[in-house]
Amino acid sequence: MNQATKPRYDVLSRAFHWLTAIAVTVAFILGPGGFGRLMRQGVDPATHSDIVWHESLGILVFTLTVLRLLWVAFRPAAPQFAMSGWMHIASKLAHGALWALLLALPMTALLALASEGHPLTLLGGVRFDQMPLVANSPLAPLADWGDVHGLLGDAIMWIAGLHAVAAIFHHVVLKDRVLAAMLPQVERG
Repeated sequence: MNQATKPRYDVLSRAFHWLTAIAVTVAFILGPGGFGRLMRQGVDPATHSDIVWHESLGILVFTLTVLRLLWVAFRPAAPQFAMSGWMHIASKLAHGALWALLLALPMTALLALASEGHPLTLLGGVRFDQMPLVANSPLAPLADWGDVHGLLGDAIMWIAGLHAVAAIFHHVVLKDRVLAAMLPQVERG
C-alpha cells in the first residue's frame, strides 16, 4: 500500500525511541504515590528505591532526549509515508507534544525538588542536596511544580498510548510499513 522513500529508521533512531519509551514507562510506574508528601514529612528519598529509580530514569530520559534531538539533526532522512492530510497533521501534533513533554517533565521535576528544598537522589549514591540555580530561578515560585509534573506525566502516557494505538492501526488496518519502520529488524534464517 503506502510506500516509504526509505523503509526503516536507522538503528540509532530506533534504539533512542525504544530506550526512551521503556525509561518513561518505568519512571511513570515508579513515580506516582506522593513523593512530595513523604519528603515534606522528613523521609529521606534515598531510603526509597522507587524514588531513586524514578529520579534516575528522569535524568536518563532527559539525556536520551537531548542526544536524540542532536541525532535528529544529523541522522539519515526519516522514512516518509503517504497518508491523508489529517493523519499527517495528527502525527506532527502528537510527535511535537511528545518531544515537548520529554523535555518538560525532567525540568518540572527539578523545579519541584529545588523549589521545595528536596534533594535529587540518583542511583549509585549520587545526591544533589541543593540546586540553588533552579531554586532561585524566576520560574520556581510560579507554580506547584510537583502538581505540574504529575499532570505532565499523565499527559505523556496518554499521548504515548495514542501514538502506540495509531501505530497499531497503521499496521493492522492500513497495512502500511509505519510500525515496521520503528521495530527492531528481525533476521530471518
